[in-house]
Amino acid sequence: MELNLARVDYLQVGITSEKSMRLLPPSGKKEQTNKIAIADHNGVLQVFGMKNGEAQHVFKTLPGPKILRLELGGPTGGIKDRIFITSGSLVKGFSKRGKQFLDFNTNLTESIQHLYVEAADLFLCGNYVYNHYRDCQDQNYYLCGDTINDVLCLPLDPTQPVTPVLACQDRVIRVLHDSTLLYEVEVPGPPQTLCLYGNNGGEDGDEIVYGTTDGKLGLVQTSSEAPHYRWEVPNEKRNGGVLCIDNYDITSDGILDLLVGRDDGLVEIYGYDESDEPALRASQQCSESITSICGGVVSTPGYDEVVCSTYAGWVLALTTEPQHKSLGAGTQAQVDQSVHNKIGNLKKEIEEMQKRVLNEREHYQVTAQNKKAISAVPHFNINHKFVLNQEDASYTLSLEVQMAIDNVLLQSDVPIDLLDVEKNSAVVSFSACNPEEGNFLLATYRCQANTTRLELKIRSIEGQYGTLQAYVTPRLQPKTCQVVKYRIRPLSLHQRSHTSDDNRPYNTLRIVGNFSLAEMHSWVWFCLPELPERTPAGDSVQFQFVSTFLDTLLECSYKRGEAVFRSDNISTISILKDVLTKEGTRKGIRMDITYEVDEDSVAHTLNLIHPKLEYQLLLAKKVQLIDALKELQIHETDSSFMSPEYKQILEDADKLQTEFKKQPCHLERLYGMITDLYIDKFKFKGQNVKGRVPMLLEVLDDYDLNNLVDFFQASV
Repeated sequence: MELNLARVDYLQVGITSEKSMRLLPPSGKKEQTNKIAIADHNGVLQVFGMKNGEAQHVFKTLPGPKILRLELGGPTGGIKDRIFITSGSLVKGFSKRGKQFLDFNTNLTESIQHLYVEAADLFLCGNYVYNHYRDCQDQNYYLCGDTINDVLCLPLDPTQPVTPVLACQDRVIRVLHDSTLLYEVEVPGPPQTLCLYGNNGGEDGDEIVYGTTDGKLGLVQTSSEAPHYRWEVPNEKRNGGVLCIDNYDITSDGILDLLVGRDDGLVEIYGYDESDEPALRASQQCSESITSICGGVVSTPGYDEVVCSTYAGWVLALTTEPQHKSLGAGTQAQVDQSVHNKIGNLKKEIEEMQKRVLNEREHYQVTAQNKKAISAVPHFNINHKFVLNQEDASYTLSLEVQMAIDNVLLQSDVPIDLLDVEKNSAVVSFSACNPEEGNFLLATYRCQANTTRLELKIRSIEGQYGTLQAYVTPRLQPKTCQVVKYRIRPLSLHQRSHTSDDNRPYNTLRIVGNFSLAEMHSWVWFCLPELPERTPAGDSVQFQFVSTFLDTLLECSYKRGEAVFRSDNISTISILKDVLTKEGTRKGIRMDITYEVDEDSVAHTLNLIHPKLEYQLLLAKKVQLIDALKELQIHETDSSFMSPEYKQILEDADKLQTEFKKQPCHLERLYGMITDLYIDKFKFKGQNVKGRVPMLLEVLDDYDLNNLVDFFQASV
């Protein structure tokens, strides 16, 4: 069925975290609608319902420390109408009427970031630590090797042990048994949120839906022995990361639908086809990140809604209720009177607010005349993310503020490319900068009115590392600005992987020296993304990475006094050698470095580059021909003499030009990688071949893979 959803805004609270809003089930037969429970960073928990389009509060707590998570709990198999919130190391519980029945201080060293409640069990997570409490008594503990993004527990069964599930930043879902790791489930991106399939885990109670930071969805069955992958929804349209998931039958077909909220403001509704595969039924674009999503009936009985909360604190609903009804004369008069009263009340509120603003402004002007007076800098929060995209080997930088953004200034001390983003309506202007002074990029984005979220795409160059800074200026008085910094790492286009391929030709770098495990880990963390900052537990560490640009692999294994790195790309080994040598020298640590170069790895890497280079060369050639072919088409009435290839170029002209515009400097980037590969190959032999680079470029201008391989293999 086709869904017609209309947006209705209910109210605005403070800034909200992920999963900080839930719908309370109706109490009794007389109550047919859900109440909304929401907590914000002002420390306020409130429960309200809707009546005649107005919010009716059940209760509202006083402000306090910011609340990061809200969950509902209740007896096993019973109604979940008890509200649990986390603030720092505290867990508080409230009844649906606002009576506090729990104030539990866990005394955890980490602030509680994630919470899940099942009967008398509390599952709490900080950044790295998982704790399980039953009746507020400590039961189990687990130290995770990477950042924990979410936690849930499979439905409790008296015959089965408690099975917690952790979503971790290293692209793994960890399934626990008590305090031990049962097994790991690798997923195609860093899992951001988890949800039980069908709200009960499916037929066997062990099916979990996950959403990743790079926008993918999947269903995995966590059986007792090994995981089974059921389905995966790729992010082909490159939408935002998944922040929240819920199950609710919004299409009224008797089957629960999948509700998805993303960090770019997109709300999606997926139904299931005959093979139980998800299919997109409807979507709605909002202007802010969706932090929570729930399905229910809030405003009018009989009309289902998708209720969402946003980062800026808006509570809104996508309702199936028609907003324009055909009414009788008497009913129409009542509606007109109701609307007239609402408009009148709103006008009064606006007038009162305008008076308050004028009074405060006059007070500020009087105070500002005092020479000793200092303007108070208004504080604001920035919700920002810097995420690597596997599909196009680029980083997505998203900046979100509670109020409208005036402009954003980007400054980088390393060369980076800015890629086009269709959803970005800001006007960009570039300023002249001097690379000798450490400025490779100065760009200003001027935002349109009411823009609270800005999304940018950036591509870095591996081997060149430094800092990218974003200066965010909102529309506030007095003018103020905040800066957020991002590290551009030497191997910035690599992502974590958990698979290896022993059939590839590997180059090996071995380092032996008087360094500790923590020191080597800090150096590797400096070089590569998606690694935990804290040193993993154990005497040795092993990581695998894959290049998002070339699909080459990198294996890192190190312990106290020894580190070994293997890659089928000799340039990756060269970058690591240079950076690690520099870091060791800076700390005054003597290191013995040896390496083994596999000659076959160069041809192997060139073969991986070949399809990308061939495609870009063909695309550039086609784009160059478009203007000439269009001019020929104008002067010739009959174009039948053209070859099918030229006709196809004319038909696809707009598409080709758009694609070419989206990938600026792509061809130059591939040329640069091949040049670096050539220099690095001979650098390990102790030869400087920079003087032969012009000859290499001549070979690339008349590109042929076999000729290129022969040029690399020729002796200098």
